[in-house]
Amino acid sequence: MASQNPPAYSEGSIRVLKGLEPVKQRPGMYTRTDNPLHIIQEVLDNAADEALAGYGKKVRVSLHADGSVSVEDDGRGIPFGLHPEEKAPVIELVFTRLHAGGKFDKGKGGAYSFSGGLHGVGVSVTNALATRMEVTSHREGQVARLVFAGGDVIEPLVVRAQAEGDRKQGTTVRVWPDPKYFDSPALPMGELTHLLRSKAVLMPGVSVTLHNEKTRDTQTWQYKGGLRDYLGQTLSADPVIPLFEGEGFADSKDESFAEGEGAAWCVAFTEDGAPVRESYVNLIPTSAGGTHDSGLRDGLFQAVKSFIELHALLPKGVKLLPEDVFARASYVLSAKVLDPQFQGQVKERLNSRDAVRLVSGYVRPALELWLNQHVDYGRKLAELAIKAAQSRQKAGQKVEKRKGSGVAVLPGKLTDCESRDILHNEIFLVEGDSAGGSAKMGRDKECQAVLPLRGKVLNTWEVERDRLFANTEIHDISVAIGVDPHGPMDQPDLSGLRYGKVCILSDADVDGSHIQVLLLTLFFRHFPKLIEAGHVYVARPPLFRVDVPARGKKPASKQYALDDGELHAILDKAEKDGVPREKCQISRFKGLGEMSAEQLWDTTLNPDTRRLLPVTLGAMDFAATESLIAKLMGKGEAAARRDLMELHGDSVEVDI
Repeated sequence: MASQNPPAYSEGSIRVLKGLEPVKQRPGMYTRTDNPLHIIQEVLDNAADEALAGYGKKVRVSLHADGSVSVEDDGRGIPFGLHPEEKAPVIELVFTRLHAGGKFDKGKGGAYSFSGGLHGVGVSVTNALATRMEVTSHREGQVARLVFAGGDVIEPLVVRAQAEGDRKQGTTVRVWPDPKYFDSPALPMGELTHLLRSKAVLMPGVSVTLHNEKTRDTQTWQYKGGLRDYLGQTLSADPVIPLFEGEGFADSKDESFAEGEGAAWCVAFTEDGAPVRESYVNLIPTSAGGTHDSGLRDGLFQAVKSFIELHALLPKGVKLLPEDVFARASYVLSAKVLDPQFQGQVKERLNSRDAVRLVSGYVRPALELWLNQHVDYGRKLAELAIKAAQSRQKAGQKVEKRKGSGVAVLPGKLTDCESRDILHNEIFLVEGDSAGGSAKMGRDKECQAVLPLRGKVLNTWEVERDRLFANTEIHDISVAIGVDPHGPMDQPDLSGLRYGKVCILSDADVDGSHIQVLLLTLFFRHFPKLIEAGHVYVARPPLFRVDVPARGKKPASKQYALDDGELHAILDKAEKDGVPREKCQISRFKGLGEMSAEQLWDTTLNPDTRRLLPVTLGAMDFAATESLIAKLMGKGEAAARRDLMELHGDSVEVDI
């Protein structure tokens, strides 16, 4: 048989995607592809950013009969002169280049201080995924028009003087989305109207209009009362106390935050009905919440807790958790953050760490003051939170009784948490006593327990179940988590489980990885149902700390990186902000023991800012995973492992 020639792999095989090609090849990396709403939202965000910057009062969206959508604003109009470096009209660059826009230079010299757009791929993605796009910009007495198809210019820029009937300034963008990139070409009307209405809510006084050519319907939203009006109209149940609204923004003297950063909020507490929860960052809806939501939650909890303590309202034996205060809260939150970091291109969740402190710092004092000025309402709210705490604790105690009296004595090294609520409780299996000490001091003692482990754990791959308890460390782990060792086919009793999350916490070096592997081997081999039920996690402590000095309006900051990749990303960002790399101090953690309790809390234990990886079966099924781990951990496989090391040993970079 003639052997088939494999395709040649040479210099010519490497393809460089230019311009907007990467978007067309992999649209899902840049936008949502279930329908074209998100690419329309990119255009809408640009119009809203003009209003947010104080240059526009009207935004109009029209759905045309031919399937196209146009967005019109009365902002400043996109500049259409030549770009000083690129020698092409600026308006063309905005729509044809990824990472081109007016929102990167914050503070001095930039066109926008706060904006929803950040990734800089924005509206060029809309252009790439459209069969046609027409852009008109009215600015400084002139009108410029430009037409694209599939991201390429088909009618070059034409500039004329404004006629008498023309409006003075603003931009109109009309888009024909290309159906081949989307699961459905139709725009979801419910989502679109909700989006437009929320833009009107967040920009009091700006009118947002939706016109549908086919049905000849026109809707206009304008909320003079902003968030309060909106939340009041959206609630399905009557609030127990009047709506609590407020806002706080940093001024130029603020040492922690840039001028203008802060939040506006409106919160309602109801006894029943589904809570309404909406949050935004620079007018972008963050449907999956994020760190600004965590800040609101923290601020509300701390204020209510201090009110309850001040008036001695807490019954004996009741412990208050943030969830007790937050469970019945409905809110609309609009945060302004200078450089927002989002999770994913679709910007559904805010990841900026400082936003927790930013929002909480304004919400807490405002609510404390309000509650102490209206003590009757304060007592009503306290009652609501205490009632929630009592019913939660009752539910936890039922499980307690079922355990019977045959409970083994908990290991002496275990520093347990106060709460008995399995949903909230976490145990950290920490490598080494010194790290265990930091973890004990830095943890949230309400719901985080710590069990320090001495040295390397036993490799349990070939240890019989009956012999496991001969090892003190494994005995302590099993007793602490409240589950006995079992096999994959058994039905173990998980009712005694004492923690919802069992987290492995080891150094970010080679030894730490080894301890991680030994513990994962223990859980996979002898506690497989814990992994199956999603109770096992691996904590990711950082390897580097970068001290970035103050730059312009931005204060000095400490940033943490898990690995070299993140370290370089932080340094690149600092360089872009005008701080040379040599001015950034990089320190490397040799191990967890080097971290102070505060650093360990900030980077690894705090639920709002840590990285916690759930342990689940990957692409392989149980049997395939089992045979792979047998190769790695089995005693009889030592010769095969040695062959592997001799073969590939030189291609591995070891970090010692």
